Amino acid sequence: MSYRDFINWFSVTPAGRSIASTFCARLDPVLYKISGGRVTSVGPQVIPQLVLTTAGRKSGKERTVQLGYAEDGDDVLVIGSNFGAANHPAWSYNLDANPKAKIQLGSKKTEVFAARLTDSEKAILWPKIVDTIPQMKSYLKRTDRNIKVYRLAIRPS
Repeated sequence: MSYRDFINWFSVTPAGRSIASTFCARLDPVLYKISGGRVTSVGPQVIPQLVLTTAGRKSGKERTVQLGYAEDGDDVLVIGSNFGAANHPAWSYNLDANPKAKIQLGSKKTEVFAARLTDSEKAILWPKIVDTIPQMKSYLKRTDRNIKVYRLAIRPS
């Protein structure tokens, strides 16, 4: 089993999910920013990752989270899996309220505009998402909610 396969496998176990949703969720955005996207709490990236900054829907304050993503042309897709939890992640509500956001991909920072995919759009892109982020298969099985997927497009100047 390769290192990538091991990390992807471990991340969907109860222990891995607990570590990822607490320890890694706090440490990874800091490591990502410092290293320009080269290092995470588990070492080198095993899935494509970015840092998303949204405006809090109630506070208006910047909120930052690190997420796996899949590419679709020039756009990126972020998935509100929340590790398969019963609730949608907070950042998804922020994007629903205000689709203007910022991302950092590696050392490059850019403004984006988020659009939530329809169920039919999501169905077409889901195989690509699962191929890029294998954990999504497990996350989908853990929850009955309709997992949100957003297309992040570079904002026109």
